[in-house]
Amino acid sequence: MATTTNSVPILMADDDEEDCMLAQDSLTEAKLANELHVVSDGEELLQYLRNEGRFGDIARYRRPGLILLDLNMPKVEGRQALAEIRADDRLKDIPVIVMTTSQAEEDVIRSYATGANSYITKPVSFEGLVEVMQSLERYWFQIVCLPNAEAA
Repeated sequence: MATTTNSVPILMADDDEEDCMLAQDSLTEAKLANELHVVSDGEELLQYLRNEGRFGDIARYRRPGLILLDLNMPKVEGRQALAEIRADDRLKDIPVIVMTTSQAEEDVIRSYATGANSYITKPVSFEGLVEVMQSLERYWFQIVCLPNAEAA
C-alpha cells in the first residue's frame, strides 16, 4: 500500500463558485490536508498546468496530484481541456476525475474515451461531498501508486 501524501495539491476546474467553496469546506470537514487550487474555466486550467500567465510561479502553482474537472465551463469546456491534457506528454499521467452534474450516458462514455480516470456525478448534499472527497483522497493518495510529481 502506498503511503499517504497529504501535501499533494488538488486542482479543481469548475465555474460554480459555490461548488468550489463546498469542495474546500468538505476537505476541511474531512480533515484532509491537501491544498485545493481552483480555476474557473478550461483555459485557466490549461494555463495552470503549463505554468503560463499568472500561474508562472512553479513553487506556488505546483503540479497537481489530482484534477477535479467539471465538463461545462466557459472558454475551453472540460471535454476539450481533458483532450488537451491527455495529448500533452508532460500532463497526461495526472489523474483526472470528471466531477459534474451531468448524468448523461453520452458524457460518461465520452469522458472515459477521452481519458478520464473516473466519472462522478456531483453529490447534492454537503455530507455527500465530504464522503466523495474522503473517498478520493483515500483511493488516489493512500491506495494507488502515482508517479512522483516532481520527477514528471
